[in-house]
Amino acid sequence: MWTVSVTDVSSGGRTASRPGPLQRRRTGNVRPVDVADRIVDVQDRLPPAERRVAEVVLADPSAVAFGTVAEIAKRGQVSGPSVVRLANRLGFSGFAEMQDAIRDEIGQRLRPAAERIRERPVHDTVGRTHASAVENVAATLDGIDADAYRVAVSLLAARSRAVHVLAGDATYGVAHLLATSLGMLRPGVGLVSGSDVAVARAVAHMERGDVLVAIDLRRYERWVVDALQVARASGSAVIAITDSRISPLAEGAAACFVVAAASPGPFDSHVGTLALADALVAGVAGRLRRSATARLDQVEEAWRRSGALLDG
Repeated sequence: MWTVSVTDVSSGGRTASRPGPLQRRRTGNVRPVDVADRIVDVQDRLPPAERRVAEVVLADPSAVAFGTVAEIAKRGQVSGPSVVRLANRLGFSGFAEMQDAIRDEIGQRLRPAAERIRERPVHDTVGRTHASAVENVAATLDGIDADAYRVAVSLLAARSRAVHVLAGDATYGVAHLLATSLGMLRPGVGLVSGSDVAVARAVAHMERGDVLVAIDLRRYERWVVDALQVARASGSAVIAITDSRISPLAEGAAACFVVAAASPGPFDSHVGTLALADALVAGVAGRLRRSATARLDQVEEAWRRSGALLDG
């Protein structure tokens, strides 16, 4: 049974009554362009029928990987030739080649932990983990678009806007740290978590102009996507932190950040996501230096009076 909470981290943990294309990652190695990247590159030039096919590809890549032209055409309510034309427009010789590319991507990116753990153990696990962590941080930070970063910091630093942080189960730790850090710098920061019903209720209370930071990676949790859609409908500005520019979190976002999460183990690595959160907090601290300094001084004094910390 999940516990239900909508916590205002900026008010000392009290329960609250209300709650541009990115640059390609530069990692030192050439990163293969996947099908999703290709769709993003041509999305403004897609005819309506091919756009519907692209939506099917992005929404359910496994259906495309193991389906037929006729099945994809039926789902997109288009003709079979439209499916083939999209494949050609994306640089593939035909549907079969696009299908192979999607299968390869699924094999690398959508495998659950239960499957990954069955792989042969890697040699030099610590070394592989170190290399993976460095690569994830570099890819995530190097991939930040300057305009998106400015927009995100501006939204998060606007004290007239309430900030809500929402994340899937696997990224909850990063979300909690981000919300807590922002709450140390400014008021009105809330961490939304709990059951589907509780989260939906909390998101329904968001107001136009609020900011929602949504964090989740493939395979996306349905409740996170559903809650995000409600927040968008309310007029909240969305900052998406996810693993693809075409993830369901990225749609309509005021700013979107793509994080790298490769790992030699069975679970995604979140060091890149954590580094991005640190960069956002640093930007907000710089923007709110005067008021944030006074706020941190108050916190430090409260800790000192209560003897909450042992400094040595």
